Amino acid sequence: MDFSVAARLRGLPQPATIAIAQRARALKAAGADVISLALGEPDFPSPPEAVEAAYEAGKRGDTRYPPVGGQPALKAAVIAKFRTQNGLDFAPEQILVANGGKQIIFNAFMATLDPGDEVVVPAPYWVSYPLIARMMGGVPVEAPCREADGFRLRPDVLRAAITPRTKWLVLNFPNNPSGAIMERPDLEALAEVLREAPRIWVLADEIYEHLTFGGRPHVSLAAVAPDLADRILTLNGMAKAYAMTGWRVGFAGGPLPLIRAMTEVQSNATSGVCTLAQAGAAAALGSPFERVAAMRDVYQARRDRVVAALRDMPGLACAMPDGAFYAYPGLAGLVGKVSAGGRPIGSDLDFSEALLEEAHVAVVPGAAFGLSPHVRLSFAASDAHLDEAVRRIGEFVAGCAATG
Repeated sequence: MDFSVAARLRGLPQPATIAIAQRARALKAAGADVISLALGEPDFPSPPEAVEAAYEAGKRGDTRYPPVGGQPALKAAVIAKFRTQNGLDFAPEQILVANGGKQIIFNAFMATLDPGDEVVVPAPYWVSYPLIARMMGGVPVEAPCREADGFRLRPDVLRAAITPRTKWLVLNFPNNPSGAIMERPDLEALAEVLREAPRIWVLADEIYEHLTFGGRPHVSLAAVAPDLADRILTLNGMAKAYAMTGWRVGFAGGPLPLIRAMTEVQSNATSGVCTLAQAGAAAALGSPFERVAAMRDVYQARRDRVVAALRDMPGLACAMPDGAFYAYPGLAGLVGKVSAGGRPIGSDLDFSEALLEEAHVAVVPGAAFGLSPHVRLSFAASDAHLDEAVRRIGEFVAGCAATG
């Protein structure tokens, strides 16, 4: 029998972050000494409180089907987190716990998008926002964020991107991949635009909220503009700040009708999240915050060292990220050159492929994030790996020569 994939998947590319990571793993399996800076995964261990709580939950038999929307203990911990850290108040029924932040996005778009509905996505963006929107029949609309503006979304750019078909605006700050943040005046300016368009939902993805540098505080849009709270979905999770990527626990707080619809989607997809992971997440949210602060300080030191090294490389320019754990250097000065191995550098994809094949360092091309010519590299890696990766990138860049 011939297999025919559903129309919603035709032409849908694999996320570039995953594709690059797979190529890096294949080279490593073949014996190459590959350093991958492609995935945004903390190199720190999960909190011991989380591990112990998950173990104890298993021992006491907490292994039955959980409520679809989340265990009461974890919902209570999430509510306390939103209240104390973000100034947001939610009732338990306004909270949804999902299998990672990505399922929150999937549930929200599945519950609300009709074919042709538009989703405004500031560029550069995390690769999954436009891909999930397209899966649901939506139309991603890029709102360019210029490096000259600190990769922040300007209100005039947002206003120009809105049409009668706009259903959602995605705000991911601190941003993956640029590391940009939006401070209170920035959010207040966006809120004014959103008041002009009362039909638009806002997905505020705050997964990197605790990873901001230089003492810059994170601010939630729903706290800045409480009059818009009835159409803001605030997303967060355990993966980044708590180094719990493999636990697959994300959560969101939002308007009751939206959360109910998203819960219905989840009930027909995965049902509830693993009970042991939920027990661990609740414990982690209640663990000493000093551990998160210490991890952030390590990231800041790595950021400073990596960005300084990239800025010293001829042909590269790199903005200083204010948050998350990525550098997003520009490659305009290298486009048109040829690598030492004879590979033409006509784009950031060419650069990424040549760097991987010749220097065995994996980074992600900026085309995947909607803004070229750039590459994203994660500094959520050990100091030894970062130092060696930067050394290799420097040698690779130095070996690129002009054509002709």
